[in-house]
Amino acid sequence: MRRVLVTGGGSGIGRGIARAFAGAGDTVSIVGRRADALAETDGGRGMACLVADITDEAAVDALFLQPFDVVVANAGIGRATPLVEVTLEEWNTTLAVNLTGTFLTFRAALRQMPEGGRLIAVASTQALKGGGRIAAYSASKHGVLGLVRSVAHEVARRNITCNAICPGFVDTPMAEAAVKSVMKGRGVDEAAAQAMVVANNPVGRMIGVEEVASAALYLASPGAAMVNGHALSLSGGEI
Repeated sequence: MRRVLVTGGGSGIGRGIARAFAGAGDTVSIVGRRADALAETDGGRGMACLVADITDEAAVDALFLQPFDVVVANAGIGRATPLVEVTLEEWNTTLAVNLTGTFLTFRAALRQMPEGGRLIAVASTQALKGGGRIAAYSASKHGVLGLVRSVAHEVARRNITCNAICPGFVDTPMAEAAVKSVMKGRGVDEAAAQAMVVANNPVGRMIGVEEVASAALYLASPGAAMVNGHALSLSGGEI
């Protein structure tokens, strides 16, 4: 039975990934800032709910009092804002959560991860391209992918892999916020705003949380032992 840790487990993609691993019979620990959200993710599944700020070095180190076989760095934030309106505080916060949080999580995990372990970062299609009004988010996710590719080289000889999942818009509260932002900024209704948000996806819909969770299960599987340093695009052909 594998020991799995998922950050940002209180909602959205993290919730889906945690439940998928628990459903596969793994022992799952979920990390987040809100105990109530973590308890909702667990829903009686027996997960360990760990309240922590993944930008706090000591708090992250304290999560790894035991080794984990699979660590999913999922916690992230993002907001659509023109670059000229991005404050230094918002820039620093975005990088702290998305990039530094992933660094701290992977570093602590690797100190005692057993051979055959799996490191997985939830990045974004914005790790593979740029886009207007998301400079801070895109820059942070590009950084995550650079981190993943570098770590992959360091851990390969230990039979550990490090990969990134790069989804487009996923049907989560973050995507819902993006739709509302488009509604407000463009003066359109919800249906039109959602169509604009998913316009770059040739399939023409948002990605399901369960589809991202399936990708995480694959990257953690024995069959993915030779997948290392990879950016797995879940975008319907956008990338």
